[in-house]
Amino acid sequence: MPADRPDRPPTIRDVAALAGVSKSLVSLVLVNDPRVSETRRLAVDAAIRELDYRPNLRARALSRNRTDSVGVLINDLGNPWFVDLLAGLATVLHSSGYSPILADGQTDRRIGVASVDTFLRQDVDGLVVLGITLEEAAVMAAATKIPVVLAGTREPVLAKGDIVVNDDLAGASRAARHLIELGHTRIGHLRGPGEIGRLRLEGFQTTLAAAGLDGERYLGTGMSEEDGHVAARRLLSRPDRPTAIFAYNDMAAIGVLSAADDLGLSVPADVSIVGYDNTSIARIRHISLTSVDTGNFAVGTQAGRFLVERIANPELASRLHLVPNSLAVRGSTAPPT
Repeated sequence: MPADRPDRPPTIRDVAALAGVSKSLVSLVLVNDPRVSETRRLAVDAAIRELDYRPNLRARALSRNRTDSVGVLINDLGNPWFVDLLAGLATVLHSSGYSPILADGQTDRRIGVASVDTFLRQDVDGLVVLGITLEEAAVMAAATKIPVVLAGTREPVLAKGDIVVNDDLAGASRAARHLIELGHTRIGHLRGPGEIGRLRLEGFQTTLAAAGLDGERYLGTGMSEEDGHVAARRLLSRPDRPTAIFAYNDMAAIGVLSAADDLGLSVPADVSIVGYDNTSIARIRHISLTSVDTGNFAVGTQAGRFLVERIANPELASRLHLVPNSLAVRGSTAPPT
């Protein structure tokens, strides 16, 4: 710090004096108030940089009766599906001045901690639920107290709150259509839980029916790798086994790959496999999994925007935003032999 300035951390008064503005105007710049002219904003920004001024975030939060923190509830940190979604969400939250606090619902349950109640005790300004949660009742109760946004899930049903998901009906239809166009007629599906599982099953079956194929013949259940492995072994052990399987997500699809290997079946020569979510696992070259890309980063960014808007205006009407998806075709699918 220059010798003519006190040997102490700079204050908002120092910034105001150097920029030639009032202390209140500096406060407006710090909260990105649109009423501040560009000239004065640039002057304040320059003074902040020169002084290396760091706002007292805790004091600012207390003065506004906020903590500037957001609870983020994840069902299982071990699932790579959350990575891109979290990246998009964190980008928006940080740029808006909010710090995300993560909780792994699966770990918390094992040690007897109620994630949502913990967030409420920490006075978070809002809550984002990523994916399926087993704390539905607690989330519904929280939505009556703080803004809540669901990302990558449609449940629980909230009286007031926002939902950001990919178009599951269209995504499942896209996956089924890809396998049909390759020439497969015996196509299985590992369905998942909840409304999203129902939508993906509906998209799959509707597309098969339109092609004159039976969408009921090869159905299993699988959300985790282990579930996918067990269900796929059952389907692939049948005399009239399917030549293709569309899994609920990439984790279940990895289970299908393992089941095929156990049974001496080659992928994609003997069985084609399609996953859902296009996670980092699907993109590993050795696995090379065809998968529905759900636009996870975009889901995360939109969820962040919705939450910031709802914190500013809690009385907003509930909103549903569908992010478009696409199909990433890789080496796990091919015409049947």
